[in-house]
Amino acid sequence: MKKTPVTRAMKPVPPRSTIAKKRPSGGSTKPSAIRVALADDHTFVREALRSLLSGEEDVEIVAEADNGRRAIEIAEQLHPSVLLMDIGMPRLNGLAAAQRIRHVAPEVKVILLTAFGTDHYIQEVVNSGIPGYLLKDAPCDLLLRAIREVAKGHTFHSPAISQRMRSIVDTQPNGGKSPVRLTTREIEVLQLIAEGAANKQIAAELEISIKTVEKHRQNLMDKLRIHDTASLTRYAISSGVIDNAVQTATPV
Repeated sequence: MKKTPVTRAMKPVPPRSTIAKKRPSGGSTKPSAIRVALADDHTFVREALRSLLSGEEDVEIVAEADNGRRAIEIAEQLHPSVLLMDIGMPRLNGLAAAQRIRHVAPEVKVILLTAFGTDHYIQEVVNSGIPGYLLKDAPCDLLLRAIREVAKGHTFHSPAISQRMRSIVDTQPNGGKSPVRLTTREIEVLQLIAEGAANKQIAAELEISIKTVEKHRQNLMDKLRIHDTASLTRYAISSGVIDNAVQTATPV
């Protein structure tokens, strides 16, 4: 049966790293395998993960993405069992993408990957009910175990993350919740502001009106008590909404 290709990721990648093709229902090469999608903006990271997982009999790579919005599309279109997703990605960070996926494709289990286990990230994982959270320095066998456990409906975190989670929940009177709560849309707008997009560009990207963008921008400033774009960008970087390396232009 001829395979129907899935739309490529937004950013060109080498031929070997193109997104896996969607298979017709029942056409999987590993019928009983855990269907896994990979989302990371670094090609070499996706290649390393693909190389590791492709050797497992019970795992099948079904798609790859290089930004958060593409990861959401894959979740909606292909419904993988597990989505391995980096936190610091362009267009939409992994935390915000995971929160959106919980609404549009709740059956897709997300495992977040990050190089830094900051309290901000941990709090958001606790608040959002994301089932998996691993540091990128985790050994391969731990990653494989996480995929298998999360696919069964369990939660799985790096040992250091689990310990910190317990500490945050036990010691903070608000149960580990962030003192300032931003909506998913506000996080999307904040990330695009920090990436240097103007209001018109943000409106086009999110398919909303410029007036709505301006309202979200004002809400952000009011909630965060910030009054200029440069400070919004600094907040986005310090809070983990955007990785400093992801920033593409000077905010305007």
